Amino acid sequence: MTDFATSVGTEVKTYQQFIAGSFSSTTEHIEVLNPCTEEIIALAPRGTKDDADRAVSAAKAAQTDWGLLPAVERAEYLKKMAQVIRENRVFLAETLSTEQAKVMGLAQVEIDVTAVYFDYYAGMARTYEGEVINSDRPGEQMMLHKLPIGIAVGICPWNFPFFVMARKIAPSLLTGNACVVKVSEETPMVCLEFARLIENIGLPAGILSIVTGYGHEIGQALSENPDVGIISLTGSVGAGHKVMEAAAKNITKVSLELGGKAPAIVCKDADLDLAVKAIVSSRIIYSGQVCNCAERVYVEEEVYDEFMTKLLPAMKAVRVGDARTDDKADMSAQINKTQLMKVDSMVKRAVEQGGEVLLGGRASQKFNKGYYYEPTVIANVEQHHEIMQDETFGPVLPVMKVSSFDQAIDYANDSDYGLTSSIYTNNINNILRATKELLFGETYVNRENFEAIQGFHAGFRKSGIGGADGKHGLEEYLQTKVMYIQQN
Repeated sequence: MTDFATSVGTEVKTYQQFIAGSFSSTTEHIEVLNPCTEEIIALAPRGTKDDADRAVSAAKAAQTDWGLLPAVERAEYLKKMAQVIRENRVFLAETLSTEQAKVMGLAQVEIDVTAVYFDYYAGMARTYEGEVINSDRPGEQMMLHKLPIGIAVGICPWNFPFFVMARKIAPSLLTGNACVVKVSEETPMVCLEFARLIENIGLPAGILSIVTGYGHEIGQALSENPDVGIISLTGSVGAGHKVMEAAAKNITKVSLELGGKAPAIVCKDADLDLAVKAIVSSRIIYSGQVCNCAERVYVEEEVYDEFMTKLLPAMKAVRVGDARTDDKADMSAQINKTQLMKVDSMVKRAVEQGGEVLLGGRASQKFNKGYYYEPTVIANVEQHHEIMQDETFGPVLPVMKVSSFDQAIDYANDSDYGLTSSIYTNNINNILRATKELLFGETYVNRENFEAIQGFHAGFRKSGIGGADGKHGLEEYLQTKVMYIQQN
């Protein structure tokens, strides 16, 4: 046990924040619960404005020298982070699974992909570049340089806390920025354990700080700090509004990924077995608490009945269990009681509006403790119903019959969100139309909703501004400077 966390009794740890290269304590803490058992498993620091200001000040002091290092030298630190993750992969996955009720298989995937993510961006050290531009003037050279923005603030969600933390850290550090990451108070443990593991890799003090606390306190302080160059948030639309409002005071750049209401379109020529398998997988991943998973389904009327006869047994077969003790569980608990009640309330209102629950529709009765909700299928819904318009973020799948592919496209686009979408068809014309007519940042064809690190995870409309991953995600953390050099 290092001094970054101390034991309380036999199970509970009290964590400290990682600021300016060392761990520091706070006077107030936030209880972290195991969602499967409702037991307190940790106390996380309730960070303050002073903590935020101290982290940003340390970042400001360290960033200039860091930005002057060759990118390949900065990349070496990302490689060290990847190595540390791999050396502790099982411990980190167990920590993640315990604090957020993520089934172990998926928790291990998140940890392992995060290591790959650090290596991926380390490999871009020699590939991002500026430009030489043709000048209109004799004897002049025009050169466009890519420079770090300065200080990057990353605000992370609770559903993929470890991977999204890497989404903020890896591109910002590689491009010469210093980084302050605020991790979710719901799931801080795995990120603070990561801070402990990288404490001795030699990263200059101040280049990376990892803080915790409530969004309206330390998150707000980070967002309105005038020394911050970019704020990257993954969270709700409401959180995005608050970040934009705070950032506007200093005209700070924002990059926002704010969730979605992903439509899945099942065409009359689709492979229905494939469609059912992919849609169920996309709906129950992390118990439905994933911004890009299928949230609503539109099925052409010619195959609707057949689709439903395949969907219902597939959803019914989903095994719900304790993420840490049931190694056969497909999904587990909701993150907290508030989320459980939100999902249940939306299902109840769907029924009040005329929807018919064909499967599930209530909190699970199998468990004495924990925030479990049954896999749920709802039929007889209409486009204007809340369950088809607002993000549920739970294992609830509303299914609607449509008369044509045209109607499916219209209904899919009739949304405040525009993050991901999917289509199941063997008709190349449908696929080509979806390329241009489905107005979402990502469209998956005949596969589950899950993005690649070399892609670009970005949304339309209220799903966000900017994006992450790949070479385009790297550009979020760079600014351009053009040099006009006139020969004498």
